[in-house]
Amino acid sequence: MSRQLLLQLTLATAFSAALGGIYSDISDLPTTNYDFIVVGGGTAGPAVANRLSENSQFQVLLVEAGPSNEDVLPAEVPGLMLEMFSGAYEWNYTTVPQPTMGQRSLSYLRGYILGGCSAHNSMFWSRGTIEDWDRWANVTEDPSWSWQNVLPVMLKNEHWSEPADRHNQTGEFDPAIHGFHGIVGASLPGYPTELDSRVIQTTQELDEFPYIIDYNSGTPIGLAWYQGSVKNGARSSAATAYLAPQYLQRSNLHVLVNTRVTRVLPASSGTKDFRTVELGKDASSLAQLTASKEVILSAGAINSPQILLHSGIGDVADLQSLGITTLHSLPSVGKNFTDQPYITPVWSTNSSKPPLNTTAALEEWQQNRTGPYTMSPTASNHIAFLRLPDNSTIFETNVDPAAGPNTPHMELTPLDNGGLNSPSNGTFVSMGITFLTPTSRGTVTINSTNPFDPPIIDMNLLASDFDIFTFRESLKASQRFFSAPAWSDFIIESVQPPANTTTDNDLDEFLRQNSIPSSHACGTCAMSADDAQYGVVNSDLRVKGVTGLRVVDASVMPFVPAGHLQVPVYVIAEKAAEMIKSDWTTTY
Repeated sequence: MSRQLLLQLTLATAFSAALGGIYSDISDLPTTNYDFIVVGGGTAGPAVANRLSENSQFQVLLVEAGPSNEDVLPAEVPGLMLEMFSGAYEWNYTTVPQPTMGQRSLSYLRGYILGGCSAHNSMFWSRGTIEDWDRWANVTEDPSWSWQNVLPVMLKNEHWSEPADRHNQTGEFDPAIHGFHGIVGASLPGYPTELDSRVIQTTQELDEFPYIIDYNSGTPIGLAWYQGSVKNGARSSAATAYLAPQYLQRSNLHVLVNTRVTRVLPASSGTKDFRTVELGKDASSLAQLTASKEVILSAGAINSPQILLHSGIGDVADLQSLGITTLHSLPSVGKNFTDQPYITPVWSTNSSKPPLNTTAALEEWQQNRTGPYTMSPTASNHIAFLRLPDNSTIFETNVDPAAGPNTPHMELTPLDNGGLNSPSNGTFVSMGITFLTPTSRGTVTINSTNPFDPPIIDMNLLASDFDIFTFRESLKASQRFFSAPAWSDFIIESVQPPANTTTDNDLDEFLRQNSIPSSHACGTCAMSADDAQYGVVNSDLRVKGVTGLRVVDASVMPFVPAGHLQVPVYVIAEKAAEMIKSDWTTTY
């Protein structure tokens, strides 16, 4: 064999191995006989499919509406994250006009790619609080969801890694509470900023912002170093981790991309045994596949309720108004929509830092996986988690919605740029503000019988007195942060909102006109106790009142955790896979 032919065969084999079991058309699948069909290749779906396929006797199909993540550079480079926010890798959803947010219709970001939102989020790696998880356990009457019982799952999922710049991590995280042999990469920031020393100095000057070594301890009140889903300078997503080449080579794991699942159907007429999916590229190419064991909906907090509603599973009155036959009455589908408002106020500075050379930054990343592009432009090297003071006037009329006294109401992330709305001229810092414990609830509904039409997203953010009060107090906290002596020779003035915006009414108006959703959608297929008269799934994530169907994604969260959703979704997926394997291994 010639050396050239050997090289060609080697390259062909490597290319085939890289693609593994990814298919672009139903007709290309090696089989149509599957034990499990996982709907949605976002954050949860790849984890479920990977873990189920660890049992070589299970045939597993993962279906993703979007394309493969292979060779999509912005999905690999943290610094190119914003390039993922429109076009081919986005569902490009828009909310209905929001009366509580200046009547604006807002973009609602959802990843349309293998890896889903884990392939285009800001990579924040946060677990929520001990109290968050214990509240889930209490409301579902299932202790397996408590912090004590999910912590081993967190460690199983996590592969803690060195930061991209390989700096000494001592004192910046607590190794005793992290997993070093898991599957999704996580690390500290790998590129210093000119804010770092000032941020740490602020923790010494203002008691409101005490330094803590690690916010993922479950008691996160204070300021700590950021942790992100970055490994060796590159994004670690559900696709790169759970669908890595060594897993795609499993003969019992197949991934079908560019294919929408439109409905779940009873395996036979007149039953409530939903093990069949309807799927295709468009309305003219629909086919059906049946799982011998279960269908697992992991399409996310927007698309999972949308699929259920088109399937005739939901509120009877809503379905009848569209002419959809109700196959199973479940009024909570699409209700309890929860998200966390986000805003980035901006300050001008006298920084002499030159503008980022994007060409050089990308070249450095491609050569060494180091430099400024190892960080998301919307992520910070530090995170502060804060609570309202116990004597806040809002508690005179409102019950505290936080899961407990050690759960924060707000998150602040100091950014060495102008955030998402940076002015064009000058140098700026901003504060990413996330309001963590909203009481407002919205809906995900449909207004068409065509499953390819977009769902109707009504966030209903900032609709309660508590929410606007706490969001305003979050903004005031950020103003106090940058008023510390550490910033006196650096900050010039507030730009957004303007420095003369001082009254509560003016601050509220600024928040309503300029805030956006965090895209931390959850709650639309919420877990509840087995005998509860509300909710969509039981604590084992089985859809109430039917067989053969589970929901495994952020939609099952009964309450939004006080943080970001990536880690909790991985925990839900890992727990679900353990439950499913246990259920079917004993009866196989």
